Amino acid sequence: MCSNVVVGLPSPPNLNGTLSSPTPTNTSNAKDGDHLVMNHTGVGGGYKWRLVIAYDGTRYAAGWQYQSSPPTIQCSVEKVLMQATKLERKDLSLVGASRTDKGVHAWGQVAHFVTPFNYDSIDSIHAALNGLLPSDIRVREISPAMPEFHARFSAKSKIYHYKVYNDTFMDPFQRDYAYHSAHKLNPAVMREAAKYFIGKHDFSAFANASQKERVRDPVKNIFRFDVIEMGALLQLEVEGSGFLYRQVRNMVSLLLQIGREALPPYIVPMILATRDRRELAKYAMFAPPHGLSLATVKYNEEHLRLPSGCSTTSFGRHYTIGSCKLPFY
Repeated sequence: MCSNVVVGLPSPPNLNGTLSSPTPTNTSNAKDGDHLVMNHTGVGGGYKWRLVIAYDGTRYAAGWQYQSSPPTIQCSVEKVLMQATKLERKDLSLVGASRTDKGVHAWGQVAHFVTPFNYDSIDSIHAALNGLLPSDIRVREISPAMPEFHARFSAKSKIYHYKVYNDTFMDPFQRDYAYHSAHKLNPAVMREAAKYFIGKHDFSAFANASQKERVRDPVKNIFRFDVIEMGALLQLEVEGSGFLYRQVRNMVSLLLQIGREALPPYIVPMILATRDRRELAKYAMFAPPHGLSLATVKYNEEHLRLPSGCSTTSFGRHYTIGSCKLPFY
């Protein structure tokens, strides 16, 4: 049974009004973000929570990944979590599914954090987080998570969208969320070229070097790559097992050159075969970040199961007027 908690207290009150203390746990072999959690039923060291976050990345110069200066998405989320839970950053262990880059947006970023206490109802903390966050970041969902869930390592696939506004002038309402191409694009040849990306390939030629990256596997599996026409707007949707640093933007940049009919579609496998980023640079520069957004992160069903006996997912509150406050005439 989940115990009650008051938002802002360091641990949940018992029925007699005293504060409960979590059982210490051995953290020597724990993974990143898991060091407090053994289970979500009150046995062990803590409780894990899953967040689905949407944000406009326009004003975040360093993207998701934590930096004290300039502020990042992760930094902003951690700051309000610390206010709401009265926990330190190291105790929350916030982890995001994707380290979106500077200027990149998200509708479905997934993250998890841990607390040494449980919540009987999470609607209150959900409302508190969105009340404290800046208006360009919103927590769409919050739910209890199984101890084995990990926002990054449990991910089965990720879906990114890249929007291109293809007209003679830019729609001012799309300027922060779509790349403007005044060159007339041919979606049919872009679709033909995108098919070459599908499957398991070494994407070294489409990855920028990053000092932040750990040892990485350049082989990724692309499940689909669609080019969807929506009037003047082209939406490029790519789903894969994972992506290297700036891989999506580099693939899009080549498709734009092919769409302009400056290059043939079969150049894609030729560049893939080189495994050399310098080869791609001969033909295309990477597409700017503001057209890119993280749409969805997918997980296996067992990773999304809610722990038994705990609160259900919070999607936020709808407010209603209980009774008419105006005099009736």
